[in-house]
Amino acid sequence: MFDNLADRLNKTLKNLRGQGRITEDNVKETLREVRRALLEADVALPVVREFIDDVQTKALGREVMSSLSPGQALVKIVNDELVKVMGEANESLNLASQPPAVILMAGLQGSGKTTSTAKLARFLKTRMNKSVMVVSCDVYRPAAIEQLKTVANEVGADFFPSDAKQKPVKIAKAALAAAKRQFKDVLIVDTAGRLHVDDEMMEEIKALHKAVAPVETLFVVDAMTGQDAANTARAFDEALPLSGVILTKTDGDARGGAALSIRQITGKPIKFLGVGEKTDALEPFHPDRVASRILGMGDVLSLVEEVQSKVDQKEAARLAKKMAKGKGFTLEDFKSQMEQMSNMGGVASLMEKLPGMSEVPDAVKQQIGDRQMARLVGIINSMTPQERRFPAIIKGSRKRRIARGAGVPVQEVNKLLKQFTQMQKVMKKMKGKGMMNMMRGMKGRFPGGGMPPGGMPPGGMPF
Repeated sequence: MFDNLADRLNKTLKNLRGQGRITEDNVKETLREVRRALLEADVALPVVREFIDDVQTKALGREVMSSLSPGQALVKIVNDELVKVMGEANESLNLASQPPAVILMAGLQGSGKTTSTAKLARFLKTRMNKSVMVVSCDVYRPAAIEQLKTVANEVGADFFPSDAKQKPVKIAKAALAAAKRQFKDVLIVDTAGRLHVDDEMMEEIKALHKAVAPVETLFVVDAMTGQDAANTARAFDEALPLSGVILTKTDGDARGGAALSIRQITGKPIKFLGVGEKTDALEPFHPDRVASRILGMGDVLSLVEEVQSKVDQKEAARLAKKMAKGKGFTLEDFKSQMEQMSNMGGVASLMEKLPGMSEVPDAVKQQIGDRQMARLVGIINSMTPQERRFPAIIKGSRKRRIARGAGVPVQEVNKLLKQFTQMQKVMKKMKGKGMMNMMRGMKGRFPGGGMPPGGMPPGGMPF
């Protein structure tokens, strides 16, 4: 998310960072480029105008003009204004009510309401230790109820059965009664969507809202619809007392216009981002962290939270111990590291949270992308346990068998084995000297192509 906007803003602001003096002319020229970048990211025009006016007013103030590093001062102003546009701080769910706290999910058809219902149920269970029941009031879309049942089972939430012949309000009331009887902390009500905003749909969801009196009414919207997402959210807000927004499919949106427009247009906070298809791919929305990502400064706090919640800590400690000793590191261990990264959203998700990654060329990022890692895992999976522990035994016939099993040329197997041997040598040399030194020593030796000298970000990659 924000890839295009981040690239444009970084190139524009980079020219100012090193300048000793800021003038009205170069501020105006810079903001002209910023304005163009925001419009290309599909940010709503009124939001762009207000953003540029606010930045310009502050940039030409005495504080910046007299600053020892005015370029950096301007970058800070842009950062602060991005945070302000997106809502200052994370607004968490308000579940302070007599259990069960009801969350009503609203939105258009195809926006990802059912998937988001499951993701939110998982988030509440794992992060907030809540017992959760879910129910589908979508009696119009074929298989909608069955879909929610499937994903509810996947995340371990209780599913309240419903039927397409029932009335939505009757379903919701029955589910609420069941949640009370079973002493559930939260009931999430998944509602029907339409292909567009219509009166019939709005009347039905108003009746549902009145029947269950939710503490949170969340509008689920597809980030890829750009500023249309903000306009649809406004239409829903006029009919319902929305408490927040879940922005879905952000992993497929390179522009980010919706995230920068929704708060300003509707006055409603974005509470969560859907960042992938898996049921754990839901992140609380932190405006300050997102602004930091857009300006290429990374998001280390979110990265740390992901490591804590998604990484197998025992396995990570075991691998770290092996690496510190500089011996016994096998292809099985290497595969385990890549799988841990995949659990955290993959290489792309990690890279956008690392400071300085905007400076790394795209060609280098692609060398260690998720597709390349999947090929490496495929090659290792085609090996026997013995071959993974003792790669030296892999000769001609074994290589051909592994290549056939992984669907790759034999040359790729050779490349992996050669570069893995180099990695082992580096680890032996670097033992006890810390991760940063070890990663510097490994430049150019990452299996699958590696990062060329100079291409490693400060501190190295997190594996």
